[in-house]
Amino acid sequence: MDVTTRTKIDAIWQGMWDNGMADAKTNITQITYLLFIKMLDDAQIKKESNANALGVKVRNPTFKDGSYFENKDITVTYEDLRWHNFVHYSTEKMFMIVRDYVFKFIRELHDGEDNAFSRFMNDAKLEIPSGKILEKVIRGLNDNELNLDNKEIMGDVYEYLLAKLSVNGTNGQFRTPRHIISMMVNLMQPKLGEKICDPAMGSAGFLMESAKYIQAHQKNELNSTENRRKFNSEMFYGNETDPDMLRIGTMNMTLHDVSDPQIFYKNSLTDDNKDEYKYNLILANPPFSGSLDANDLAKSLKDICPSKSTELLFMALFLRSLVIGGRCASIVPVGVVNNTNEKAYTTIRKELVEKQRLKAIIYMPSGVFKPYAGVQTAIIIFEKTGTGGTDKVWLYNMEADGFSLDDKRNPIDANDIPDIIERYHNLDKEESRTPYDKSFFITKQDIVDNDYVLSLNKYQKKEIVKKVYRPTKDIIASINDLEKQFSTLMEEIARGA
Repeated sequence: MDVTTRTKIDAIWQGMWDNGMADAKTNITQITYLLFIKMLDDAQIKKESNANALGVKVRNPTFKDGSYFENKDITVTYEDLRWHNFVHYSTEKMFMIVRDYVFKFIRELHDGEDNAFSRFMNDAKLEIPSGKILEKVIRGLNDNELNLDNKEIMGDVYEYLLAKLSVNGTNGQFRTPRHIISMMVNLMQPKLGEKICDPAMGSAGFLMESAKYIQAHQKNELNSTENRRKFNSEMFYGNETDPDMLRIGTMNMTLHDVSDPQIFYKNSLTDDNKDEYKYNLILANPPFSGSLDANDLAKSLKDICPSKSTELLFMALFLRSLVIGGRCASIVPVGVVNNTNEKAYTTIRKELVEKQRLKAIIYMPSGVFKPYAGVQTAIIIFEKTGTGGTDKVWLYNMEADGFSLDDKRNPIDANDIPDIIERYHNLDKEESRTPYDKSFFITKQDIVDNDYVLSLNKYQKKEIVKKVYRPTKDIIASINDLEKQFSTLMEEIARGA
């Protein structure tokens, strides 16, 4: 995204902030609605242009002819609801039309249909408190230099807005850093036709990045009508318990050309979630350091791992939800790999090593999630086999991710991510590496001998360089010489005084 676009988007955001809209998630939700409304109009404008060229009428238009609402006091036409019209209205009229009629229209738009937008737009409402602020936001988004009628550019703008979730208070919990998501997707290499899930999806970053990866690597295959249909509605799955994040995630997927993602309002750890042997790939950064009431927890998860800790319950969920041969890459707090105080942690590690195929652990530095969290994390990668298969596990000690590890997170040159991706896809070349290197293999027997503890310091070794000092008599001689020089200097100073 160029500097001009960034500056204009920052100005829209700052305008909301300066007028008392200080909650990042609310602001992005409101912009989501407005972008959706603009998309509806842009899509119909293109249909109308094509229809006019052919001399026919638009079939099944979103915005019909005639009146949308009418009584003795006011008539509101469908044309009034269209972005390219109301953007030019006066402040008062724009506010009234958008607040009272446009939002009502989008709530009713997919009435009776079961898709992501119909599920999460049915309680949409305008929370921008005044016509003055609304006008600034709408006219800001309408700026021709932003070129937001181009969906690809709108997608870039939306991603930039989502980045603001990570620097505004507690809302940062909803967003995994983009470069970490991209690394994990590049490690797992999702493929067309796979069922891909994030059961704690937030803003759908993993799903969106997976869609982009497939579009970049299987572009020709997506030209098939059947493949495109599967891509739109049968590949991307996500659950979330925050309605605003569901809307944001749905828009995120729509802007990246997934028209009907299978996204649901659902707590993945309860009996509401029946997923079992369903997904080929799970990518996730589930909630850390939480617990669930035993009465709400799905029994099938307790059977896999008897714990109330959410990080362990999500690991159990991954195991239940994957098909045989399915893969998982998940961010976890380091307690999952090294905690020995609670038996459940050992149970889940033993399950991965003995009954599945544990492939890799990437230990990340504690600053990756700053400024809003300093917890140290790791990425666990495994394959569900049900019959074991772990023979050796690849470990990587990530020391840098391309950004400073303080609260500022400024870009730096040091970055292990390209090396991680390159080495993971060429593991045969790692055989010669040793525990003294940044990456190396450990055997299953190594893990068993360490009681299934997977802490990096159990396996990595550091070379201690012996420091050679001068002989003691030489050091004493140097000290004596310095003392003589000091005495001589003091005598000269005294004579001069």
